[in-house]
Amino acid sequence: MRFTLVLAALGLSALAWADSEAGLTWTVPANWKNLGARTMRVATYEAPAATGDKDPAEIAVFYFGQGQGGGVQANIDRWISQFQGTPANPPKPTTQMVSGLKVTTIEHSGTYMSGSMMGPKTPKPGYHLVGVIVEGPKGNVFFRLTGPAKTAAAAKPAFNKMISSIKK
Repeated sequence: MRFTLVLAALGLSALAWADSEAGLTWTVPANWKNLGARTMRVATYEAPAATGDKDPAEIAVFYFGQGQGGGVQANIDRWISQFQGTPANPPKPTTQMVSGLKVTTIEHSGTYMSGSMMGPKTPKPGYHLVGVIVEGPKGNVFFRLTGPAKTAAAAKPAFNKMISSIKK
């Protein structure tokens, strides 16, 4: 069962909060807004825009069920295809272990085609994506950070800390 413990509701707004899905828990940075679940997403967060950027970064968390949502490479390919053009040198994923779980990370930059999977797309030049796939005990959990390059760079250390906090 999914749960969210929002410490801010207890008057502890300076603290991070824990979130969970599919047998995993992670700690969400205190300065991110929790935008809740959305269609196909178990959680959506917003990291503040960096100085000079108008858009914040969006952090989306997806879980489709055990054996659902496609494999690691299929999702990497899909994330890269959400940018205009085909990269001459496709980004190479990296892998690491976090709390005994295999974690694959991919990064890509360019003109991001924002919008729903089947709906109209809005080109957003100068965007950066950090995509993470955690191979959890109940299936893959997908974490995706997207935003203007400067904002994504500012949010990346907190995003990485959140990924490092993942536990079974």
